[in-house]
Amino acid sequence: MTLREFLKLTAPVKGAVRAQLISRREQAARNGKPFLRVEIADETDRVGLNLFSGTPAFTFFSSADVRTCLELTGVFGPSDYGPNVDSPSARKLKATEEEEFFLGGEERRAQLEKYGQEILTVVEGMEDPRLRWICNRALEKYPEKWRRAAAARKNHHARRGGLLDHTAQMLRVAKALAPLYAEVDNDLLCAGVIFHDIGKLWENDTGEKGFASVPSRRGELLGHISLGIEVANALWREGESAEGASWGDLQPPSEEMRDHLLHLIASHHGTKEFGSPVAPKTPEAFLLHHIDNIDAKMEMLRLSYARAKEEGTGLLEAHRPLEGPLPWPISGRVIAPGDFMDTEDGV
Repeated sequence: MTLREFLKLTAPVKGAVRAQLISRREQAARNGKPFLRVEIADETDRVGLNLFSGTPAFTFFSSADVRTCLELTGVFGPSDYGPNVDSPSARKLKATEEEEFFLGGEERRAQLEKYGQEILTVVEGMEDPRLRWICNRALEKYPEKWRRAAAARKNHHARRGGLLDHTAQMLRVAKALAPLYAEVDNDLLCAGVIFHDIGKLWENDTGEKGFASVPSRRGELLGHISLGIEVANALWREGESAEGASWGDLQPPSEEMRDHLLHLIASHHGTKEFGSPVAPKTPEAFLLHHIDNIDAKMEMLRLSYARAKEEGTGLLEAHRPLEGPLPWPISGRVIAPGDFMDTEDGV
């Protein structure tokens, strides 16, 4: 069972999950009884659990190192306080089991392959050769980082490969919205989607054997917006060196197109208050900011539905930073975090 399947349970099920320990915090209940608040993750999601003293799992997690890979067994299911495991026990994975664990399940591998192909299809369809070249180069130069980077550390798409999930869905939205606004350059908007969070390939890299972001000196000192501008500019100059003769007569001039792409990265958080050095100033920048925000917020809603922690009759606790309590969607359709509804033509 994966953690995503665990979150979908509507009734108790005896079973086991393999996961990695992400964090552990010692706490005490109102009656003084100690418990551990642990967070575990696999390729599909992250789950927080309370483990009380007196169980084998409590003893295991009390001494386990963060990033230990483990198998947790017990009776899994929902509770009034969120995902829960009764009669839990845990063990450390053997070396061969850990190696297999990081290879990933067939479903997730197929999902990431599909999303990566959808992104590549959009790039290959770009009419501007400069944007097509730089986007192709960004995808082919860092393939492993794309497959493992998270889009955020906590709030949305905070899982291995989450950046690829986020980027593919944003491209779907961009392709739907761009034709509605004549001012928008579709190629530039799609390039902005691909590059807006490219700095997170370093800021939110989960590492070769990890399911949570591992802080790096470069990511912490520069942040993903500064890193994104640096990477995009370097790749653009690489493209000029390789394709300069064919780019010389294109309109708008290459320096102008480059500046517009860098502006998309710089402004995608929307305001200086939220980390952008400049506010959006172009049609593509305004759309990119809102598309990014839409997909992040929808993922937060899906996380709230998946964790289904009730705050009142028919109301759920909101996944931060959303404000709750939240009602179930009127459509009755609940999509798992990381999934998006298939369309006939994809992106």
